[in-house]
Amino acid sequence: MKISSKITAVSLLFLLGSALGYAAPASENWENLCTKCHGADGKGLTKVGKKLSLKDYTDAKVQADLKDEDMAKVIVDGYKDKTGKEKMKAYSDLTPAEVQDLVAYIRKFKA
Repeated sequence: MKISSKITAVSLLFLLGSALGYAAPASENWENLCTKCHGADGKGLTKVGKKLSLKDYTDAKVQADLKDEDMAKVIVDGYKDKTGKEKMKAYSDLTPAEVQDLVAYIRKFKA
């Protein structure tokens, strides 16, 4: 009986560790967090994207002007305009690896 309980406890610890260590793929994060505004294709031609005049991530010049560090900062901290109004919510619950993967995913939109 004691061995069975120990095996169960160890199994539960492994399951918990796996769940906590799970990092969503960049495509999944993009779909769940970004497409509403930026669009599935990264062009920003959604209703919200047009209203906010979002950048077209398929444009080589836009990509050239973006720095990875700046994109990561906006993903984690969100973005507010000059008046302090939130334009993009912060995704501070993403792991550093998820943020970097999302930046790399955005880079793939470059035409």
